[in-house]
Amino acid sequence: MANKFFYPDDYVDSILNINYERLYELGIRGLIFDIDNTIVPYNTFEIPDSILNLFENLIAKKFMICFLSNNKKKRVMHFCQLFNIHGFHTALKPTPFGFFKAVKYLNLPKSELAIIGDQIFTDVICGRLQNIYTVLVDPIVERTDFINKFKRNLERIILSKKK
Repeated sequence: MANKFFYPDDYVDSILNINYERLYELGIRGLIFDIDNTIVPYNTFEIPDSILNLFENLIAKKFMICFLSNNKKKRVMHFCQLFNIHGFHTALKPTPFGFFKAVKYLNLPKSELAIIGDQIFTDVICGRLQNIYTVLVDPIVERTDFINKFKRNLERIILSKKK
């Protein structure tokens, strides 16, 4: 069914509420995280302690992690340095270009990867096109520009039809 590309494997309100133990049981060893509105609001450079602690715990549990963002180099590298995690900027999600770099870096089969992000039209579709596990989270803050409001309304329609 063509619509499967719009539906995540898992949908939670925050990266803090993802069942990472379940992902590990499913064989997931590599996590590809979006940054903006997934880990931190799109308009800030500050990181809550709860998010820092989460990443410390994930690394301690032997997950391999990288960031994959459509944002610019300066912003992505800022978070890479703070978390001490490798990342890829200007990824052009949902196209495969940035994704291929992340897979090469993590050096894991696609069956052991999950992508975690806040947008169906970038993160979920990127994962679906590459046949990897997808986790959609609610955006941390709502953007008010027309394009993002339009996309979020479409996402709400898509998610409501899955029920």
